[in-house]
Amino acid sequence: MKRQSQFHPREQQQEGERLREAGQPLEFATAEQMLRHDALHTPVPPSIGHRLQESVSRLPLAPRPWWRRLLGL
Repeated sequence: MKRQSQFHPREQQQEGERLREAGQPLEFATAEQMLRHDALHTPVPPSIGHRLQESVSRLPLAPRPWWRRLLGL
């Protein structure tokens, strides 16, 4: 049975860095941990970041709640 680590996220990151420096493969308890680790260590290319900012800026604002529309606020 795998040992469940009781590290906090910062401690897990430090432990992962220590293991990576030692040349040992990293082991994750969940897929979410693996994705978080990958997101922290994979830079977003500038061209993709720019396109993403443009796309987000074109999104419509969230509609006002029904009660504000009703009261004219």
